[in-house]
Amino acid sequence: MIFETHAHYDDAAYDEDRDILLASMQESQIEVIVNVGASLPSTAASIALAEKYPFVYAAAGVHPSETTELNEETFAQLVRQCTHKKVVAVGEIGLDYYWEEPAHDVQTLWFVRQLELAKRIKKPVIIHSREAAKDTYDILAAHNAGENGGVIHCFAYSAEMAEAYIKMGFYIGIGGVVTFKNAKKLKEVVTAIPIERILLETDCPYLSPEPKRGSRNSSHNLPYIAQKIAEIKRMSYDEVVTRTAENARKMYRI
Repeated sequence: MIFETHAHYDDAAYDEDRDILLASMQESQIEVIVNVGASLPSTAASIALAEKYPFVYAAAGVHPSETTELNEETFAQLVRQCTHKKVVAVGEIGLDYYWEEPAHDVQTLWFVRQLELAKRIKKPVIIHSREAAKDTYDILAAHNAGENGGVIHCFAYSAEMAEAYIKMGFYIGIGGVVTFKNAKKLKEVVTAIPIERILLETDCPYLSPEPKRGSRNSSHNLPYIAQKIAEIKRMSYDEVVTRTAENARKMYRI
């Protein structure tokens, strides 16, 4: 059975068929889904989905692009959300330098505050890092974030950087990009790192794998990702599914 470690079923892309889609997950052997918050409202929606579906869990966090919504009052709201019994991680949090806003110092402030929150409540973190490799690594190292564990979601850096994160105590999230023909760097990452540190994710509704690229993504596409990892690592599909599910349960403490 497959463990989906990073989805966004609260997204408006699913408004017309969310319940039908989630009810169909067993057809593709999807056993567990972690729906990941990116803002206070999406965290609340993720928790609501986790309350409705026994196989859905939630992560509570504010994405770097949404950090302007945070202040002491709203951060206190996030703290309360993190205490929910089905919240298994703080995330997704981190740094995103692709856009000019929010300012880097604002992103950094709330990244650190959320890391500190995760350590206080002893939950792993889901890290978003886009065009911010050095700053992300330095902040995580400075705050000993690997002690509590977590995943570098939608990994997009070098194999050497992946190995450094693993040494720090993190897992590496591998999604649909690994199936793309031009994804040489990510395939090198999958080759280099041990299966014991790989998690399967879709980041749906984004980043559909081949041959579904360009369409709305869902956890039904996870087998394509698992199959590509199996091919790269010369393992069986079933072993990839089993090992990555074990990794996810260990990290999320489910």
